[in-house]
Amino acid sequence: MVGGVVIRGGEGSGVTGSGGRRSRSGAAQFGALGLHLADSRSEESVLGVLAAVEAELLASIASADPFVTEAARHLVEAGGKRFRPLLVALGAQFGDPTRAEVVSAAVVVELTHLATLYHDDVMDEASVRRGAPSANSRWTNSVAILVGDYLFARAADVAAELGPEAVRLQARTFARLVHGQIAETIGPRAGDDPVAHYLRVIAEKTGSLIATSVHFGAQFSGAAPEQVAALAGYGETIGVAFQLSDDLLDIASESTESGKTPGTDLREGVPTLPVLYALAGDDADAASVRLREILATGPLTDDSLHAEALGLLRESPALKRARETVRSYAEDARAQLAPLPPGPARHALESLCDHIADRTS
Repeated sequence: MVGGVVIRGGEGSGVTGSGGRRSRSGAAQFGALGLHLADSRSEESVLGVLAAVEAELLASIASADPFVTEAARHLVEAGGKRFRPLLVALGAQFGDPTRAEVVSAAVVVELTHLATLYHDDVMDEASVRRGAPSANSRWTNSVAILVGDYLFARAADVAAELGPEAVRLQARTFARLVHGQIAETIGPRAGDDPVAHYLRVIAEKTGSLIATSVHFGAQFSGAAPEQVAALAGYGETIGVAFQLSDDLLDIASESTESGKTPGTDLREGVPTLPVLYALAGDDADAASVRLREILATGPLTDDSLHAEALGLLRESPALKRARETVRSYAEDARAQLAPLPPGPARHALESLCDHIADRTS
Protein backbone atom coordinates (compact mmCIF):
# COMPACT_ATOMS: atom_id res chain seq x y z
CA MET A 1 0.00 0.00 0.00
CA VAL A 2 1.60 3.24 -1.16
CA GLY A 3 -0.31 6.44 -0.68
CA GLY A 4 -3.26 4.40 0.56
CA VAL A 5 -3.49 2.15 -2.50
CA VAL A 6 -2.65 -1.54 -2.63
CA ILE A 7 -1.30 -2.35 -6.09
CA ARG A 8 -2.16 -5.65 -7.71
CA GLY A 9 -0.01 -7.29 -10.34
CA GLY A 10 -0.82 -8.89 -13.65
CA GLU A 11 0.30 -12.34 -14.64
CA GLY A 12 2.73 -13.92 -12.24
CA SER A 13 2.95 -17.69 -12.37
CA GLY A 14 5.27 -19.74 -14.51
CA VAL A 15 8.97 -20.43 -14.93
CA THR A 16 12.19 -18.64 -14.13
CA GLY A 17 15.86 -18.79 -14.87
CA SER A 18 18.49 -19.75 -12.32
CA GLY A 19 17.63 -19.07 -8.70
CA GLY A 20 13.92 -19.94 -8.55
CA ARG A 21 12.43 -23.08 -7.08
CA ARG A 22 10.69 -23.84 -10.36
CA SER A 23 13.54 -22.94 -12.67
CA ARG A 24 13.92 -24.53 -16.09
CA SER A 25 16.54 -24.54 -18.81
CA GLY A 26 16.75 -21.50 -21.05
CA ALA A 27 15.24 -23.37 -24.00
CA ALA A 28 12.29 -24.49 -21.88
CA GLN A 29 11.82 -20.98 -20.56
CA PHE A 30 11.65 -19.53 -24.06
CA GLY A 31 9.38 -22.35 -25.23
CA ALA A 32 6.93 -21.81 -22.40
CA LEU A 33 6.42 -18.24 -23.62
CA GLY A 34 6.36 -19.13 -27.31
CA LEU A 35 9.69 -17.39 -27.89
CA HIS A 36 12.18 -18.72 -30.42
CA LEU A 37 15.75 -17.43 -30.59
CA ALA A 38 17.24 -19.16 -33.61
CA ASP A 39 20.63 -17.51 -33.14
CA SER A 40 22.79 -19.11 -30.42
CA ARG A 41 24.69 -15.88 -29.72
CA SER A 42 21.45 -13.99 -29.11
CA GLU A 43 20.20 -16.76 -26.85
CA GLU A 44 23.43 -16.73 -24.84
CA SER A 45 23.17 -12.95 -24.54
CA VAL A 46 19.60 -13.06 -23.26
CA LEU A 47 20.35 -15.89 -20.83
CA GLY A 48 23.39 -14.00 -19.59
CA VAL A 49 21.24 -10.99 -18.76
CA LEU A 50 18.67 -13.16 -16.96
CA ALA A 51 21.36 -14.91 -14.89
CA ALA A 52 22.83 -11.56 -13.88
CA VAL A 53 19.35 -10.28 -12.98
CA GLU A 54 18.85 -13.17 -10.55
CA ALA A 55 22.04 -12.33 -8.70
CA GLU A 56 21.35 -8.59 -8.63
CA LEU A 57 17.75 -9.11 -7.49
CA LEU A 58 18.94 -10.90 -4.37
CA ALA A 59 21.61 -8.27 -3.72
CA SER A 60 19.21 -5.37 -4.21
CA ILE A 61 16.65 -6.58 -1.66
CA ALA A 62 19.15 -7.34 1.11
CA SER A 63 18.42 -5.38 4.27
CA ALA A 64 20.22 -4.78 7.54
CA ASP A 65 17.15 -6.36 9.15
CA PRO A 66 17.25 -10.15 8.59
CA PHE A 67 13.45 -10.40 8.77
CA VAL A 68 12.98 -7.83 6.00
CA THR A 69 15.50 -9.70 3.85
CA GLU A 70 13.71 -13.00 4.45
CA ALA A 71 10.30 -11.59 3.64
CA ALA A 72 11.56 -9.74 0.56
CA ARG A 73 13.29 -12.87 -0.76
CA HIS A 74 10.11 -14.89 -0.35
CA LEU A 75 8.69 -14.31 -3.83
CA VAL A 76 12.06 -13.85 -5.52
CA GLU A 77 12.95 -17.38 -4.56
CA ALA A 78 9.50 -18.78 -5.36
CA GLY A 79 10.16 -18.28 -9.07
CA GLY A 80 8.10 -16.80 -11.87
CA LYS A 81 8.30 -16.32 -15.60
CA ARG A 82 10.72 -13.38 -15.32
CA PHE A 83 8.75 -12.21 -18.33
CA ARG A 84 9.62 -8.56 -17.82
CA PRO A 85 13.40 -9.05 -17.45
CA LEU A 86 13.24 -11.31 -20.49
CA LEU A 87 11.67 -8.48 -22.49
CA VAL A 88 14.31 -6.08 -21.19
CA ALA A 89 16.96 -8.50 -22.47
CA LEU A 90 15.25 -8.82 -25.85
CA GLY A 91 14.85 -5.05 -26.19
CA ALA A 92 18.56 -4.71 -25.45
CA GLN A 93 19.41 -6.83 -28.50
CA PHE A 94 18.74 -3.76 -30.66
CA GLY A 95 21.69 -2.00 -29.05
CA ASP A 96 24.57 -3.23 -26.91
CA PRO A 97 23.13 -5.85 -24.52
CA THR A 98 26.40 -6.10 -22.58
CA ARG A 99 25.94 -2.70 -20.93
CA ALA A 100 25.64 -3.02 -17.16
CA GLU A 101 22.65 -0.66 -17.17
CA VAL A 102 20.58 -3.31 -18.98
CA VAL A 103 20.71 -5.66 -15.98
CA SER A 104 19.91 -2.86 -13.55
CA ALA A 105 16.93 -1.82 -15.69
CA ALA A 106 15.65 -5.39 -15.65
CA VAL A 107 15.95 -5.44 -11.86
CA VAL A 108 13.89 -2.24 -11.62
CA VAL A 109 10.95 -3.69 -13.55
CA GLU A 110 11.07 -7.06 -11.79
CA LEU A 111 11.18 -5.49 -8.33
CA THR A 112 8.21 -3.32 -9.29
CA HIS A 113 6.32 -6.38 -10.51
CA LEU A 114 7.14 -8.40 -7.39
CA ALA A 115 5.93 -5.54 -5.20
CA THR A 116 2.55 -5.63 -6.93
CA LEU A 117 2.27 -9.35 -6.22
CA TYR A 118 2.64 -8.85 -2.47
CA HIS A 119 -0.16 -6.28 -2.59
CA ASP A 120 -2.20 -8.45 -4.96
CA ASP A 121 -2.26 -11.34 -2.49
CA VAL A 122 -3.49 -9.06 0.29
CA MET A 123 -6.38 -7.80 -1.84
CA ASP A 124 -7.29 -11.31 -2.98
CA GLU A 125 -6.74 -12.82 0.47
CA ALA A 126 -4.65 -15.42 -1.33
CA SER A 127 -3.06 -18.26 0.59
CA VAL A 128 -0.70 -19.51 -2.14
CA ARG A 129 1.54 -17.77 -4.65
CA ARG A 130 3.71 -19.69 -7.13
CA GLY A 131 3.22 -22.93 -5.26
CA ALA A 132 4.37 -21.51 -1.92
CA PRO A 133 2.48 -19.94 0.98
CA SER A 134 1.77 -16.29 0.18
CA ALA A 135 3.52 -13.66 2.28
CA ASN A 136 0.27 -12.53 3.84
CA SER A 137 -0.62 -16.07 4.92
CA ARG A 138 2.90 -16.81 6.16
CA TRP A 139 3.13 -13.55 8.10
CA THR A 140 0.28 -10.99 8.06
CA ASN A 141 -1.45 -8.62 5.62
CA SER A 142 0.38 -5.69 7.18
CA VAL A 143 3.77 -7.33 6.70
CA ALA A 144 2.96 -8.23 3.08
CA ILE A 145 1.91 -4.64 2.29
CA LEU A 146 5.01 -3.18 3.93
CA VAL A 147 7.32 -5.61 2.13
CA GLY A 148 5.67 -4.63 -1.14
CA ASP A 149 6.36 -0.99 -0.27
CA TYR A 150 9.98 -1.88 0.52
CA LEU A 151 10.37 -3.48 -2.93
CA PHE A 152 8.90 -0.40 -4.61
CA ALA A 153 11.45 1.69 -2.72
CA ARG A 154 14.30 -0.59 -3.75
CA ALA A 155 13.17 -0.39 -7.38
CA ALA A 156 13.23 3.42 -7.17
CA ASP A 157 16.70 3.32 -5.63
CA VAL A 158 18.08 1.18 -8.47
CA ALA A 159 16.33 3.41 -11.02
CA ALA A 160 18.03 6.46 -9.48
CA GLU A 161 21.40 4.94 -10.37
CA LEU A 162 20.28 4.86 -14.01
CA GLY A 163 19.50 8.57 -14.10
CA PRO A 164 16.53 10.94 -14.06
CA GLU A 165 14.91 9.53 -17.22
CA ALA A 166 14.71 6.09 -15.64
CA VAL A 167 13.30 7.53 -12.41
CA ARG A 168 10.70 9.50 -14.36
CA LEU A 169 9.57 6.51 -16.44
CA GLN A 170 9.45 4.20 -13.43
CA ALA A 171 7.40 6.77 -11.50
CA ARG A 172 4.99 7.29 -14.38
CA THR A 173 4.62 3.55 -14.78
CA PHE A 174 3.90 3.24 -11.07
CA ALA A 175 1.27 5.97 -11.38
CA ARG A 176 -0.41 4.00 -14.17
CA LEU A 177 -0.38 0.88 -12.01
CA VAL A 178 -2.13 2.85 -9.28
CA HIS A 179 -4.69 4.29 -11.70
CA GLY A 180 -5.39 0.84 -13.09
CA GLN A 181 -5.93 -0.62 -9.65
CA ILE A 182 -8.22 2.20 -8.60
CA ALA A 183 -10.25 1.82 -11.80
CA GLU A 184 -10.58 -1.92 -11.24
CA THR A 185 -11.53 -1.44 -7.59
CA ILE A 186 -14.30 1.10 -8.15
CA GLY A 187 -15.50 -0.47 -11.41
CA PRO A 188 -17.03 1.29 -14.42
CA ARG A 189 -18.76 4.56 -13.68
CA ALA A 190 -22.30 5.28 -14.83
CA GLY A 191 -22.32 5.49 -18.62
CA ASP A 192 -18.96 3.75 -19.04
CA ASP A 193 -18.67 0.84 -21.46
CA PRO A 194 -17.66 -2.12 -19.23
CA VAL A 195 -15.53 -3.66 -21.99
CA ALA A 196 -13.64 -0.43 -22.69
CA HIS A 197 -13.15 0.03 -18.94
CA TYR A 198 -11.79 -3.50 -18.59
CA LEU A 199 -9.35 -3.09 -21.48
CA ARG A 200 -8.15 0.21 -20.01
CA VAL A 201 -7.55 -1.44 -16.63
CA ILE A 202 -5.45 -4.17 -18.25
CA ALA A 203 -3.45 -1.64 -20.26
CA GLU A 204 -2.57 0.24 -17.08
CA LYS A 205 -2.10 -2.71 -14.72
CA THR A 206 -0.29 -5.08 -17.06
CA GLY A 207 0.59 -3.40 -20.33
CA SER A 208 2.29 -0.37 -18.76
CA LEU A 209 5.04 -2.29 -16.97
CA ILE A 210 5.66 -4.59 -19.93
CA ALA A 211 5.98 -1.50 -22.14
CA THR A 212 8.51 -0.07 -19.71
CA SER A 213 10.44 -3.34 -19.78
CA VAL A 214 11.19 -3.34 -23.50
CA HIS A 215 11.62 0.45 -23.43
CA PHE A 216 14.27 0.15 -20.74
CA GLY A 217 16.08 -2.65 -22.56
CA ALA A 218 16.29 -0.67 -25.78
CA GLN A 219 17.08 2.65 -24.11
CA PHE A 220 19.89 1.43 -21.88
CA SER A 221 21.46 -0.65 -24.63
CA GLY A 222 21.74 2.50 -26.75
CA ALA A 223 19.15 1.62 -29.40
CA ALA A 224 17.89 4.37 -31.69
CA PRO A 225 15.02 6.51 -30.33
CA GLU A 226 12.58 5.31 -32.99
CA GLN A 227 13.35 1.72 -32.02
CA VAL A 228 12.81 2.51 -28.34
CA ALA A 229 9.39 4.01 -29.17
CA ALA A 230 8.42 1.07 -31.37
CA LEU A 231 9.34 -1.44 -28.68
CA ALA A 232 7.43 0.47 -25.99
CA GLY A 233 4.30 0.42 -28.15
CA TYR A 234 4.79 -3.26 -28.82
CA GLY A 235 5.23 -3.98 -25.12
CA GLU A 236 2.00 -2.35 -24.03
CA THR A 237 -0.02 -4.02 -26.76
CA ILE A 238 1.44 -7.49 -26.28
CA GLY A 239 0.98 -7.10 -22.52
CA VAL A 240 -2.75 -6.55 -22.97
CA ALA A 241 -2.93 -9.49 -25.39
CA PHE A 242 -1.09 -11.76 -22.95
CA GLN A 243 -3.40 -10.92 -20.05
CA LEU A 244 -6.51 -11.36 -22.21
CA SER A 245 -5.25 -14.74 -23.38
CA ASP A 246 -4.82 -15.81 -19.75
CA ASP A 247 -8.46 -14.80 -19.18
CA LEU A 248 -9.54 -17.02 -22.06
CA LEU A 249 -7.45 -19.95 -20.87
CA ASP A 250 -9.26 -19.78 -17.54
CA ILE A 251 -12.41 -20.69 -19.45
CA ALA A 252 -11.28 -22.63 -22.49
CA SER A 253 -8.48 -24.78 -21.10
CA GLU A 254 -9.12 -28.20 -19.62
CA SER A 255 -5.74 -28.04 -17.88
CA THR A 256 -4.07 -25.63 -15.49
CA GLU A 257 -2.11 -23.95 -18.29
CA SER A 258 -3.24 -20.55 -17.07
CA GLY A 259 -1.78 -21.20 -13.62
CA LYS A 260 -5.25 -21.58 -12.10
CA THR A 261 -7.96 -24.20 -11.96
CA PRO A 262 -10.16 -23.60 -15.04
CA GLY A 263 -13.18 -21.48 -14.19
CA THR A 264 -11.57 -19.81 -11.17
CA ASP A 265 -12.51 -16.32 -12.37
CA LEU A 266 -16.13 -17.42 -12.84
CA ARG A 267 -16.27 -18.89 -9.36
CA GLU A 268 -14.84 -15.71 -7.85
CA GLY A 269 -17.08 -13.41 -9.88
CA VAL A 270 -14.20 -11.76 -11.77
CA PRO A 271 -15.70 -10.21 -14.93
CA THR A 272 -13.17 -11.10 -17.63
CA LEU A 273 -13.56 -10.26 -21.32
CA PRO A 274 -15.61 -13.32 -22.40
CA VAL A 275 -18.03 -12.75 -19.51
CA LEU A 276 -18.38 -9.06 -20.35
CA TYR A 277 -19.05 -9.89 -24.00
CA ALA A 278 -21.64 -12.48 -22.96
CA LEU A 279 -23.42 -10.04 -20.63
CA ALA A 280 -23.45 -7.33 -23.30
CA GLY A 281 -24.68 -9.65 -26.03
CA ASP A 282 -28.17 -9.64 -27.45
CA ASP A 283 -28.20 -13.15 -28.93
CA ALA A 284 -31.71 -14.57 -28.53
CA ASP A 285 -30.86 -18.27 -28.67
CA ALA A 286 -31.68 -20.26 -25.55
CA ALA A 287 -28.04 -20.94 -24.64
CA SER A 288 -27.04 -17.25 -24.75
CA VAL A 289 -30.10 -16.18 -22.78
CA ARG A 290 -29.45 -18.84 -20.15
CA LEU A 291 -25.77 -17.86 -19.94
CA ARG A 292 -26.67 -14.21 -19.29
CA GLU A 293 -29.11 -15.27 -16.57
CA ILE A 294 -26.45 -17.28 -14.76
CA LEU A 295 -23.66 -14.71 -15.12
CA ALA A 296 -25.92 -11.94 -13.81
CA THR A 297 -26.10 -13.71 -10.43
CA GLY A 298 -22.46 -12.86 -9.62
CA PRO A 299 -19.85 -15.26 -8.19
CA LEU A 300 -20.74 -18.83 -9.12
CA THR A 301 -20.02 -20.70 -5.93
CA ASP A 302 -22.65 -23.35 -6.66
CA ASP A 303 -20.88 -26.23 -8.40
CA SER A 304 -23.73 -27.08 -10.75
CA LEU A 305 -24.27 -23.49 -11.89
CA HIS A 306 -20.53 -23.04 -12.26
CA ALA A 307 -20.25 -26.12 -14.46
CA GLU A 308 -23.23 -25.07 -16.54
CA ALA A 309 -21.89 -21.54 -17.11
CA LEU A 310 -18.43 -22.85 -17.98
CA GLY A 311 -19.90 -25.22 -20.54
CA LEU A 312 -22.09 -22.53 -22.08
CA LEU A 313 -19.22 -20.02 -22.24
CA ARG A 314 -16.98 -22.49 -24.03
CA GLU A 315 -19.53 -22.80 -26.82
CA SER A 316 -20.64 -19.15 -26.85
CA PRO A 317 -20.26 -16.39 -29.45
CA ALA A 318 -18.75 -14.33 -26.60
CA LEU A 319 -15.72 -16.63 -26.36
CA LYS A 320 -15.24 -16.52 -30.12
CA ARG A 321 -15.39 -12.72 -30.04
CA ALA A 322 -12.88 -12.62 -27.17
CA ARG A 323 -10.50 -14.83 -29.18
CA GLU A 324 -10.79 -12.41 -32.08
CA THR A 325 -9.94 -9.54 -29.74
CA VAL A 326 -6.80 -11.32 -28.51
CA ARG A 327 -5.72 -12.01 -32.07
CA SER A 328 -6.33 -8.37 -32.99
CA TYR A 329 -4.08 -7.16 -30.17
CA ALA A 330 -1.38 -9.68 -31.12
CA GLU A 331 -1.45 -8.51 -34.73
CA ASP A 332 -1.35 -4.85 -33.64
CA ALA A 333 1.72 -5.66 -31.55
CA ARG A 334 3.40 -7.32 -34.52
CA ALA A 335 2.71 -4.26 -36.70
CA GLN A 336 4.48 -2.02 -34.18
CA LEU A 337 7.72 -3.95 -34.76
CA ALA A 338 7.93 -2.66 -38.34
CA PRO A 339 10.61 0.01 -37.61
CA LEU A 340 12.96 -2.64 -36.18
CA PRO A 341 15.63 -4.35 -38.27
CA PRO A 342 15.07 -8.04 -39.05
CA GLY A 343 17.02 -10.50 -36.95
CA PRO A 344 16.75 -13.02 -34.09
CA ALA A 345 15.41 -10.55 -31.52
CA ARG A 346 12.65 -9.22 -33.77
CA HIS A 347 11.79 -12.78 -34.78
CA ALA A 348 11.51 -13.75 -31.11
CA LEU A 349 9.14 -10.86 -30.41
CA GLU A 350 7.07 -11.83 -33.46
CA SER A 351 6.94 -15.43 -32.27
CA LEU A 352 5.44 -14.22 -29.01
CA CYS A 353 2.63 -12.64 -31.03
CA ASP A 354 2.00 -15.99 -32.73
CA HIS A 355 2.06 -17.86 -29.44
CA ILE A 356 -0.47 -15.55 -27.81
CA ALA A 357 -2.77 -15.62 -30.83
CA ASP A 358 -2.64 -19.42 -31.03
CA ARG A 359 -2.67 -20.48 -27.37
CA THR A 360 -6.40 -19.82 -26.97
CA SER A 361 -7.52 -21.07 -30.41
